[in-house]
Amino acid sequence: MKIIVLMKQVPDTYGERRLDTRTGRVDRGAGEAILDEISERALEVALRYKDANKGTHVTVLSMGPASVTAALRKGLSMGADAAIHVQDDALEGADMGVTASVLAAALTRNEYDLVIAGNESTDGRGGAIPAMLAEHLNLPHLSFLDSVDLSSGEVTGERATEYGTQDVRAALPAVISITERAAEARFPNFKGIITAKRKPLSVVSLSELGLELAALPAGGRSVVLNTSERPARTAGTKIVDEGNAGEQLADFLAANRLI
Repeated sequence: MKIIVLMKQVPDTYGERRLDTRTGRVDRGAGEAILDEISERALEVALRYKDANKGTHVTVLSMGPASVTAALRKGLSMGADAAIHVQDDALEGADMGVTASVLAAALTRNEYDLVIAGNESTDGRGGAIPAMLAEHLNLPHLSFLDSVDLSSGEVTGERATEYGTQDVRAALPAVISITERAAEARFPNFKGIITAKRKPLSVVSLSELGLELAALPAGGRSVVLNTSERPARTAGTKIVDEGNAGEQLADFLAANRLI
């Protein structure tokens, strides 16, 4: 089986997030860039199947600037066999429409039985890329899976809903997205780190994918028309109980139209 796992480099989850007020986009230089945890869990799904089924080939795929190479190398050190990096300066600030179009073009150039992604990244939290990819590729899509089972011709999984759980299945090839309830990712061992340097990592541009930025949705990206910084927090109203705290609280809530 051939599996392609989508990976994304994001600002450190535990660092402070900032917006570039000039562009309205995340300031990716404000903190350390790391591989998104949900991407690691998506890769773990593929690697567990590979561990039990020799001959399985796992490729990691990402789109982004030169720094994304480090994230892909980590995927290789965890156990992936190859990596594909879509890198083009024209893609800076690409929105979900552009991203889905480009990733779909990259997938079309490669053989695969299954595409695995996280349900949403920790920076944008759009949560729509897997479904958009399935639409571009005309493939079935199983979304928000808490668990995954793979066979030679089918993928099955369990999805949580408001009222319980659903058991879902689809014939391969297919696109699936997993949640944080999926298995925790393994740590790269020393051998994996060393061998990752020798594994193939191909870099492709828009022209090599046969794409032109002007032909992509919205001409290439969404445009932010206005931005403003979040105002500084101000001191709240303190209520001292002198026997009438309840009345003061009710008056405060009423004045702010909260009751």
